[in-house]
Amino acid sequence: MQKQILLLFLGCALFQAKAQTFSGSGGAIPPDGKPKSFTITPASIDVATLDAGFGVLSVCFTLNHAHSNDIEAALSAPDGTQVTLVSINSDIENNYSSLYFSGKTANAGTRQTEPNTGYFLPNDNLAAFNNGQTGSGTWKLSIRNLNTSAFNDSLLNWSITFGPHASAPFVLTSSDIPIVTINTNGQTIPDDPKITATMKVFNNGPGLRNYLTDPPEFSGPIGIEVRGSSSQSFPKKSYGFESWDALGNSIDTTFLGMPSESDWILNANYTDKSFLRNVMAYQVWQNMGHYATRYHFVEVILNGQYKGIYIFSEKIKRDKNRLDIAKLKPDQNTGDEVTGGYIFKIDKQTGSGGSGWISAYAPSANPNGQTIFFQYDFPDEVDITLPQKTYIQNNVYNFETALKQLNFADTAVGYRKYAVESTFIDYFLVNELSKNVDGYRLSTYLHKERDSKGGKIRMGPVWDYDIAWHNANYCAGDVTTGWAYQFPCPDDYWQVPFWWSRLLQDPLYKNHLKCRWIYLRQNILSNAWFDTYIDSISGQLMEAQERNFVTWPILGVYVWPNPYPFPTTYIGEVNALKTWMHNRLTWLDYYMPGTCETTFAVNYPEAQNSIDIYPNPVTDKLNVEYKTFNKALVEMAVVNQQGIILYSAKPLTRYPGEWLETLDVSRYAPGVYLVKLTIDGQPYSKRFIKT
Repeated sequence: MQKQILLLFLGCALFQAKAQTFSGSGGAIPPDGKPKSFTITPASIDVATLDAGFGVLSVCFTLNHAHSNDIEAALSAPDGTQVTLVSINSDIENNYSSLYFSGKTANAGTRQTEPNTGYFLPNDNLAAFNNGQTGSGTWKLSIRNLNTSAFNDSLLNWSITFGPHASAPFVLTSSDIPIVTINTNGQTIPDDPKITATMKVFNNGPGLRNYLTDPPEFSGPIGIEVRGSSSQSFPKKSYGFESWDALGNSIDTTFLGMPSESDWILNANYTDKSFLRNVMAYQVWQNMGHYATRYHFVEVILNGQYKGIYIFSEKIKRDKNRLDIAKLKPDQNTGDEVTGGYIFKIDKQTGSGGSGWISAYAPSANPNGQTIFFQYDFPDEVDITLPQKTYIQNNVYNFETALKQLNFADTAVGYRKYAVESTFIDYFLVNELSKNVDGYRLSTYLHKERDSKGGKIRMGPVWDYDIAWHNANYCAGDVTTGWAYQFPCPDDYWQVPFWWSRLLQDPLYKNHLKCRWIYLRQNILSNAWFDTYIDSISGQLMEAQERNFVTWPILGVYVWPNPYPFPTTYIGEVNALKTWMHNRLTWLDYYMPGTCETTFAVNYPEAQNSIDIYPNPVTDKLNVEYKTFNKALVEMAVVNQQGIILYSAKPLTRYPGEWLETLDVSRYAPGVYLVKLTIDGQPYSKRFIKT
C-alpha cells in the first residue's frame, strides 16, 4: 500500500511577517528515472535581489510515495543555480512527515529515520540561491522516481518561502590545506554508475597557502559516484572516483604526493565531527608495521558550492605501492599461481559489496540463524574465475576448520598453519582500542599472498572507523569498558565470526597478545602518542573546521549515531575524544588477557622501520616514503653507480609515524642511482632508474 511522504516544513509559517511564500501545483511522477519538473513563477518578490538580507529561507513539498529512498529532488533558480534537496537515502524507507529542509535549523544534523519528522539540512545549501540574482522568473523543482514499480506516485503540492535573515553563499578563495574543485556540468552524482566530471587539485605543498587562482597541481577528467552504505543518508555525501583520460578510460594518476593509481575516495566523515577517527585507525595500523590507506585532508568545492572538509584517500587496492601481493590473473588457475594473491572481506552487500560465499561456520551469536558472508574484492566478482573462487573458499574453510578442531592451538597443525598470528593480534588491538561497534563483522578486510611468498591469511588493512572511538550510541560503542569482539546485540543481522573468542582460548595467543600490548604501550600506543597525534591533526584543521561547521551547523547537535553529550565546539569534540581514549587505554591495561614474561618477542618483522620510493622509473620528482616506530635520527643521501654522493640531507629528528620526502632528480643524467636512508644507525637503501 502506498504511504504518504510529507515534506510539509511546518516552520515555513513561523518566520517573520515579511516572509513571502509562493506555492505551486503537483502532478504524477513517472517511475522511469527521468526528472519530472514542476514550476513556480513568483508574482512579485519584495526585494530587487536575493542575498543575506532577504532570500530563500525554505522549500516545502508534499509527496505521495512508498519508498523515499528512491527519490531525488532538486530546485533550480531562474539564473540556473541548482540545489539538491534530497538524493537517494539508503536507510530511509517510508513516510517523510513534517520534514523541514532549511539552511538554518536547530536539528540540522539529525539522521532521517521513520517517521522522518523534524528539521534537516538539504544536501546542498539553500544559501547558493541568495547570490544577488533577482529571483524573478521561473523556479523549477525536479523530482526523479527511481522505483520502476511505483506507478501511483505524485507530487501533491510545493512551495518556496523567501524572507529576511537568510544565509549568503560562502565562497572559498584560499585555504591552509589543499583545495579540490569538482564540476559535473549540471549532472547529479548518482550512486552508480560513475558520471564524467572535471577535477582540479590546488596544492602548493606543506606550509604554503593554496589559492584558487594558483595553477592547479592536477586538472583533468574523472568518473565520480556517491559511495557508502548507511552514510548515504547524510546530506554531506562521500564520493568514489577514478582518474580518467579524455575518452573515459581509467588511468593511473598521482594526487597530493600519493603513489599513482586510478581509484580514489573523498570521505565526508559527516558523523565524525573531529575528522580524526578514520585516519587515527589508519595511522595506528601503519605504525604497527602494516600497509594502511594514505590520506590527506582537503576542502572540497562541488559545482561552485563549498562542501567542507574531506579526507582524500587511497582505496584499498592490490598494488606494489599499496597492498603488495601477487597479481592474480584470469589465466592463473593452477599450481602455485592460483594460491594468491587474494583480497576478500566481511561486509554488507550494499555500498561497495558484491558476490562471495557463506562461511561453513556460524558466528559466535546466531539466534536468528545469522551467517558470515565473505565477499570477493581482488580479483573482483567480475574477474575472478571458478578455480580461483574454489581455491580461496577452500583455503578459508581450512583455516576455520583448523580453528574449530580440538588441537586448534597446535603451532604445527592448528590455525597458524593457515594464518599469520601477529596480524590477528594487531587487528584485535586496533578494534579493541577503538571499541569499534562495527569491528570484526563489517568492513573487515583480509588478504592472502601466493604460497611461494608466504601464503597465509593476514588480517587487514583496517577500514571504516568513523563510528568507532566513542562515536556510536548503540551496542556499547560509547562506553570505555568491555570488549568489542563480544558484540552485545545478538539480534543484529551482522555478527562477529567465532574466530576471536576462539583465539582467546589459546594460551600462547593470549601471551603473545599481552606482550605485544605491553610493547606497543611503551611507544606507538602510549597516552602521549595519542595526545600528540590528535593535537597534530586537529591543529591542521583548525582554520578549515570553522568553514566546515558554518556550512554544516552540526556542532552540539545529534548526528546518528553520536553519543550524548554533544560538544558545542570543535575543541570540545577533540577533547572528548582524548578523554575517552585515556579511559579506554586504562581499562585495556587492566583487562588485557595473557601473561608476558618479556616483551622481546613482540616487535614483529612487519613492524620494522622501512622505506619505499616512487615513481620508479622517475623523470623529475622522486618520493621517498619511510616509517619510524620510535623517535629516531634520520639521514638521507643519493648516490650514483660510482659511489659518489650527489645529494646529502641534514640529519632530522623524526617521531613515530610515516614521513614523505620529495627529491628533485630532474638534473641527474639517465641511469641507475641509490637512495640511502639511515634511521637511528640502521641503513636502508633502494635503487631507482632516472629516465
